Amino acid sequence: MDYHIEDSLEFTERKKDNIMIKWKKIISLLLLLSLSIITNAQDKNNGTDNLMRSNGRIYVVVAVILVILIGLILYIVRLDRKISKLEKQQ
Repeated sequence: MDYHIEDSLEFTERKKDNIMIKWKKIISLLLLLSLSIITNAQDKNNGTDNLMRSNGRIYVVVAVILVILIGLILYIVRLDRKISKLEKQQ
């Protein structure tokens, strides 16, 4: 009989774990949905994009982003070549 009681307790623990996993999934889904609603609720014509385009600042932002990305790509390529060279030496 003791064995039967232990099994029933183990079953309820597993059942609780499954319920908690389902609740975590539901809560995370609701949080993601609320996040998308919040971002869509923002004013789309706030004028900052037009201000940056009219002053030419948007091109500066794009140029800075491109320089950073090109630098990262060059760094990764250079690092890959160094690692390949070290692997060949061994």
